Amino acid sequence: MTVTWTLLDLAGSVALLLWGVHMVQTGIQRAFGPALHRGLSRALRSRLHAFAAGLGVTAVLQSSTATGLMLAGFAASGVVDLVPALAAMLGANVGTTLIVQVLSFDVAAASPALILLGVILFRRPDANRARDLGRAAIGLGLMLLALHQIVTVITPFEDAPSLRMVLGGIATEPAVDLLLAAALAWAAHSSVVVVLVAMSLAARGVVPPAAAFALVLGANLGTAVNPLLEGAHGDDPRARRLPAGNLLIRLLGCAVALALLGPVGRLMVVLEPDNARAVADFHTAFNLVLALVFLPLLAPYAALLRRLLPARVVADDPARPRYLDRAALPTPPVALAGAAREALRMADALEALLQGAADSLGAPERRRIAEARRRDDVIDRLNAAIKAYLSALDPETMTEDDHQRLSEILTFATNLEAAGDVIDRNVMGHLQRRLKRGTPLPETEREEGQRLLARLTANVRSAAAVFIAGDLRAARLLAAEKEAFRTLEAAATAAHFQALRASRGSPETRQLHLDLLRDLQRANGHIVAAAAYPVLRGQGELLASRLRPEA
Repeated sequence: MTVTWTLLDLAGSVALLLWGVHMVQTGIQRAFGPALHRGLSRALRSRLHAFAAGLGVTAVLQSSTATGLMLAGFAASGVVDLVPALAAMLGANVGTTLIVQVLSFDVAAASPALILLGVILFRRPDANRARDLGRAAIGLGLMLLALHQIVTVITPFEDAPSLRMVLGGIATEPAVDLLLAAALAWAAHSSVVVVLVAMSLAARGVVPPAAAFALVLGANLGTAVNPLLEGAHGDDPRARRLPAGNLLIRLLGCAVALALLGPVGRLMVVLEPDNARAVADFHTAFNLVLALVFLPLLAPYAALLRRLLPARVVADDPARPRYLDRAALPTPPVALAGAAREALRMADALEALLQGAADSLGAPERRRIAEARRRDDVIDRLNAAIKAYLSALDPETMTEDDHQRLSEILTFATNLEAAGDVIDRNVMGHLQRRLKRGTPLPETEREEGQRLLARLTANVRSAAAVFIAGDLRAARLLAAEKEAFRTLEAAATAAHFQALRASRGSPETRQLHLDLLRDLQRANGHIVAAAAYPVLRGQGELLASRLRPEA
């Protein structure tokens, strides 16, 4: 039973360490995420600048995975060449060792002070950046506390025969150590945590230095897998060049280091008698050596990656997202801006659908109608892609403004998709039925339908402007269009019943015309709700109900 509780304590301490790393990352991303993203993109001019930028950004974020995802997005979109992107990735690998160097010293006593400072900053009501920095300080304090707890849990059992036997069996197989640490680093999305645990085990003598060094190699290998799995954009091999290149560098480095682990490990122990410091130095030295070896070779190495992973040449698909950069997900403001740009493409597609419907009214043909209806598929696919992308955002990294903007984007995209469905299923369905029955719209009704479709097109453009600018006056003008369409539909209904009483025209023909007007009114309601209502609601200009209050 004692062993069970000990394992639970150890697992809880590791979980606390993971949570502390997560809090540091989210706090820094929320405080400086957009600035880091912009700074990294500007610094990718040469390999040395890129190396320094990757090192600096990762040292701040404490996540080479986050930096790798950003770089993968830059390289996949063609914003930056592959050579500086690889150089930045080498810098990111070195940057992630800096926090390990700091924590290799006995700094656990600073944990209460960091947590106290973090709580004070976090409780400031009107300072968002201070709150984010407070979150990071709390996370760093929790990391120090977790490391101290790991050492405390392990110390009474470091001489236990059963633990010694299990860890001794693992320690004799460096390849097993490497694979085990790689799996843990991949699952934790952090090499820092695995290296810190290896340092704690080595410091207490639970595992020999050689086994701890093998665990460090595995941590470096495992953390290179995440950008490859999460940073691949679609099925274009070009998007996998950077993460695959980084993983291949790590594989080659681990293979050579594993072969030389005996003499290298003995040298490290001689140079640094403190086992914990030796593990941290080995971690830094491994990444520095890889950087020194591969920086001069990046040009031919990038050429090899281009040959192995050539860009896929595909026809431009209007339904394929262009701005949903998964590398921007750790930085919500940048990710939300990309989602907003993609939502504007939905507005363009809806405008094209409305134009196709107007053309079909003027000259109804099966080919023209089918062509227009295919545009609704573009709207549906873009809407699905935007929702899937936004659902991948981590709520912990988002501010209240970010959540508000996310809601606005979802409202805009959902209502545009609903408006497109009304035009596709109902309006175009009416035209298909008329074409099938041979009952075209009369000239006056066709002109009225085209006039209303042109008005809807103008409303889509207004909705896009309100969505971007959030202007209150423009929102009120757009909302007034709903009342205008309601008035037109009421007038058409009255005219329909007057014609029925006077027995003028075909009742079925006039009913189809009335249905067409009602569908256009429904589509307009969705367009208004897409952009005008969120702005009016946010400014307190939208009533809760149209009903008169009871006396």
